[in-house]
Amino acid sequence: MSRTAYPFHSDDISLLARSLVKQWAEQTEPPGHVQMLNMLARAVGYQNFQHFRSEAEARPAIQLAPPPLVESAEPPSIGAAARKLLRHFDEHGRLHRWPSKFSEQGPCLWPIWARIPAHRTMTEREVNEYIKLGEVLGDHVLLRRELVNYKLLERTLDGREYRRLEQAPSAVGLDLIRHFASRV
Repeated sequence: MSRTAYPFHSDDISLLARSLVKQWAEQTEPPGHVQMLNMLARAVGYQNFQHFRSEAEARPAIQLAPPPLVESAEPPSIGAAARKLLRHFDEHGRLHRWPSKFSEQGPCLWPIWARIPAHRTMTEREVNEYIKLGEVLGDHVLLRRELVNYKLLERTLDGREYRRLEQAPSAVGLDLIRHFASRV
């Protein structure tokens, strides 16, 4: 029987440990397998393991290939402007620094936008998870705000619901999306 692997992440391992200790103390006997899965899921903010699994299955299955051995092994179709922006991304296509030049910020958002599912209403937490898949700079809040500012993402006034705004990427943005997609 094959099993599906679900990536598990906790922003704060100390809070995770405290939650597990508290939940374990509420048990009359050591938890079983399913109980432990539920405890872990609750410790990182889900209702139970089923909730965690459904959220994990809804995330895009993007696993980018390791970096090429030769630095110049980029697809020939990528333009010079997009090639210049590659320095803001790591070898897995994740944004690792926010460009200081305003003219470079918008195009760097397109690969993150491409990871967000189309035609789907999401919570702030769900959108954050998709954004985190495309960045390692550690500021998903900045990126979420900029996606809204650049009209790539819309949100309700209360911030409860988010939707990706469908539109054609800029030429540079399309080059970046294609570049990282070709490395999958």
